[in-house]
Amino acid sequence: MTATGTIRAIHIASEQGAPMERVEQVTAVAQRGLEGDRYYATEGTFADREGSDLTLIEAEALAAVERDYGIDLESGVHRRNLTTAGIALNHLVGERFRVGEVVCEGIELCEPCSYLERHLEKEGIREALVHRGGLRARLLEDGVVTEGDSIERVARRGTTQR
Repeated sequence: MTATGTIRAIHIASEQGAPMERVEQVTAVAQRGLEGDRYYATEGTFADREGSDLTLIEAEALAAVERDYGIDLESGVHRRNLTTAGIALNHLVGERFRVGEVVCEGIELCEPCSYLERHLEKEGIREALVHRGGLRARLLEDGVVTEGDSIERVARRGTTQR
């Protein structure tokens, strides 16, 4: 995987436990979340957790879960906002990156929790997603995110991009 990627899908859920809805475009609000999403309304399971503005997961990780564990997490079932391709999200912890026109900062890995396993009623999901569960990120700027937008690292002032 490279230092740039693409948004394959965008999902939001209006409230905690609600089904994820796929949208083609969404407005991101700094320090808040995606308009229409449960975390924007501070109603998500992890609303008080740093980096709940935006969650991302790799399409490649989802394919590996299906290949290695026989678990198919079809679009949106994983409860992450953005499904990405072509970029190693684990490497973005502590890094700034641009998603479409929005600048974000990777906060921590989005390791699987028992909530997802209970919510989906599928055993083994938690184990299958260890170190593959994606990334929690803080939104630093407002803007629009659209399916197909690129994802790329943003060099901090005074440093060179890796």
